[in-house]
Amino acid sequence: MPASREARPTVRFVDESCQLYADLFSDVRSFEAFKYLHLGLISEIKRKSLPAIAKAVGLDNQQSLHHFLWKSPWQAQQVRKRRLEIILKIFNNRSLILLIDETGDCKKGTSTDYVKRQYIGNVGKKENGIVAVTAYGLVDGMILPLTFEVYKPRERLKEQEEYQSKPQIAAQMIRQLQAMGFQFELVLADSLYGESKVNFVNVLDELKLPYILAIRSNHALWLPEDQEVIQEPWQTFERTFSNGTTEVRYMAEVIYGQRHRKQYWLLTTDPETLPDNSTSFVMVCAPVIKFKEIGDHYGFRTWIEYGLKQAKDALGWADFRMTDYEQIEKWWELVMSAFLMVSLFADQFNDSCPLAHQQFGQHPWWNNQSGWKNLLNNLRLIIQPLICFNDLKRWLKVFPIASLHLGFEQLIRQMNAFICPLVHQLNLQPIFSSS
Repeated sequence: MPASREARPTVRFVDESCQLYADLFSDVRSFEAFKYLHLGLISEIKRKSLPAIAKAVGLDNQQSLHHFLWKSPWQAQQVRKRRLEIILKIFNNRSLILLIDETGDCKKGTSTDYVKRQYIGNVGKKENGIVAVTAYGLVDGMILPLTFEVYKPRERLKEQEEYQSKPQIAAQMIRQLQAMGFQFELVLADSLYGESKVNFVNVLDELKLPYILAIRSNHALWLPEDQEVIQEPWQTFERTFSNGTTEVRYMAEVIYGQRHRKQYWLLTTDPETLPDNSTSFVMVCAPVIKFKEIGDHYGFRTWIEYGLKQAKDALGWADFRMTDYEQIEKWWELVMSAFLMVSLFADQFNDSCPLAHQQFGQHPWWNNQSGWKNLLNNLRLIIQPLICFNDLKRWLKVFPIASLHLGFEQLIRQMNAFICPLVHQLNLQPIFSSS
């Protein structure tokens, strides 16, 4: 980065978080755009378009943001590697629950890379769209974004690209995460992965990872002629939810011939009717998990749906307006980086709350409850004075009210007392600083 000037500041906690990536950008304008996009992505803009973000962060136009995504030479893979390194340092050898799922978004036409008519989960049917396989981590009730990879349909492969199924993509991501140093106490995924023995289940067995995977109700195994499938009697268990409430549920073991290392269990709310929306058939290979705990542990899988919902609804995962996957990947990685920035404020990762934060908590809209969305709402209160000032400052050029201008500047400076405690606690010093 040239020494001509330092990057313009935004809000202190955004600047501190983004500074961890600063050396990945070759010029100060690219790093500024990186910070502006983080600020815009966590803002209350409903649709995260570049013109809307530019307006919210105080830019006269979107050109610098457009250039950052289309022409700036930074690589999404480098930002992802740095983000994962930050997570590793935070956890310091702690293990995670790994959540695997795919997410799809409808897109018109065929000009966007890897778009095809395929099953899109959030609409529940086949539509024209793009799909990505995603991996999130869960620790102490907080969701963290890990990695993602686009699914490339056979018909949309480019020259020299090889087809990989979604289970193959997921297995490759797990290998890469393990190679970086991530440790997983449990892997959870739906039946698309549970039924993929060669491409997914065998990889988990090879890596000696414990797992609970959904399988189809008509799941079958080859058995010797003298063996049969037996369903054991129903047992009750207490399902505990993330909010602390409990509910009595039912479970029954299904034995294929003889008991093996892998176990098979039916989990349901009603053993008589087996309702589709609350009945699961799961394959379990997790020796340390007691059978009465299987339902609770498998229930953790819904956290990835929560993570994907927040990435889409709050951070604009699907709001990209690019057709080339290189730019789409950059957009998705920015969303993941912004997601992590919010997660770093969770109490689970911070031993103490700076004294300055106690004053911010006096705001009547401040939310002291746990949860990623509550963290985001609090951070939106911190950036609110700057966003509001950016909306009004054009009027202050037409009607120059010095006291109003000064008042906003003073309020914005007060917001800079709000810091990212984890950056300071773990001594995550800025990797780059302008000379």
